[in-house]
Amino acid sequence: MASLQDQFLKAGLVDKNKAKLVHQDKVKQKKVERRTGSESVDEARLAALEVQRKNAERARELNAQRDAAAAQKAIMAQIAQMVQINRQSKGNGDIAYYYTHGTKIDKIYVSAEVQKHLIAGRLMIVCVDGKTELLPRVIAEKIEERDATLVVRVKKTSSEVDEDDPYAAYQIPDDFTW
Repeated sequence: MASLQDQFLKAGLVDKNKAKLVHQDKVKQKKVERRTGSESVDEARLAALEVQRKNAERARELNAQRDAAAAQKAIMAQIAQMVQINRQSKGNGDIAYYYTHGTKIDKIYVSAEVQKHLIAGRLMIVCVDGKTELLPRVIAEKIEERDATLVVRVKKTSSEVDEDDPYAAYQIPDDFTW
C-alpha cells in the first residue's frame, strides 16, 4: 500500500514541491532533536489525544446514565409486578380511612376488617401510578427498600402524655371519623 503522501500526490491534493518541503522540514526537525537531546512537541497529536480522551469520558458518562435509567425502569417493573401479585381487597368500602402521602392527606374507603389490619400494621398502603393499593407489610417493606416514596407509613400514636395538655385524660380512638 502506498504512503499517505503518495496517495495525496496521486489524488492531486498536494504537489511534489509541497511534499518535498514537508519532508525536508521533518528531516531538519529530527536532526535538531538528535543534537539537543529533546523531543519536539506535536501539538496536533496532543490535541487529537485530548479530544479522544474527552470523547471517551463523555461516552462513559452517557453509558452510566443509560445504565442508571435501565436499572430504575427494572426496579419500577419489579414494584409493579409485586403490587399486581400481592394486592389485597379493600372490602365493601363503607369506612373512610385517612392517611398522609407526602404532604397530602388522602382517604380510601375500606371495610371494618381491613381498617383493623391497617391500624395493626398488617396491611400497608402503596401508591403506584396514581393508584392506591393495600399490600401485606412484608411485601410493602420490600417495595420500600426499592422506593420509599411509594409506601405510606402508618404512624403509631405515642402513649406519652404532655404535662401541659388539657385534654390528656381524653383518648381519641383509632377508628375516629369526622
